[in-house]
Amino acid sequence: MKLTYSGTSPYVRKVMVMLAETGQRDKVELETVTVSPLKPGEVVPGINPLGKIPCLILDDTSALFDSRVICRYLDTMHDGAKLYPEGSTLWPRLAIEAAADGVMEAAILMVYEQRLRPEAERSPGWVEAQWLKVSRTLAWLDKRAESFENLDMAGIAVGCALGYLDFRHDDRQWRSLAPKLARWEAEFSKRPSMQATQPA
Repeated sequence: MKLTYSGTSPYVRKVMVMLAETGQRDKVELETVTVSPLKPGEVVPGINPLGKIPCLILDDTSALFDSRVICRYLDTMHDGAKLYPEGSTLWPRLAIEAAADGVMEAAILMVYEQRLRPEAERSPGWVEAQWLKVSRTLAWLDKRAESFENLDMAGIAVGCALGYLDFRHDDRQWRSLAPKLARWEAEFSKRPSMQATQPA
């Protein structure tokens, strides 16, 4: 299998942490790519029409994209403890993973607005609207912080989202909005899988 890779993508990091935690890292070759909405290149759109990473290219050359889809697939490919529960407990965990992915998306859009648009065309109001999504979701996740004690994909997604906030938006001081989440993250970020995948 081959994974399109960028060391700064929180979605890619989520997959990489999952691979490390399930002992599958050696099964996947990394193909480093550089993409942005304005410069998607040729490699990624050739396998994912959305032009986004990560993409997982399977041995039969078919491709899976979206980190949630990739992680669900990879969770079927190992014999250890599964990171997605079965039965009715699955749905609230998927909702948390989706919330974490939404934080990543809003945080990335803030970066795009500030880095890709000419200064005269930037919208501070639009940036703040994205941060409002982040802050609301952090408050929602803070109420569920105790549910992250056992390792699963929901917690991995949250950890990667918070790591991205530290990487790109440390001036926003997210910990003041989510103190319970901050205490959990302080321990979770020490995991070898998280240490090994810190964005450069």
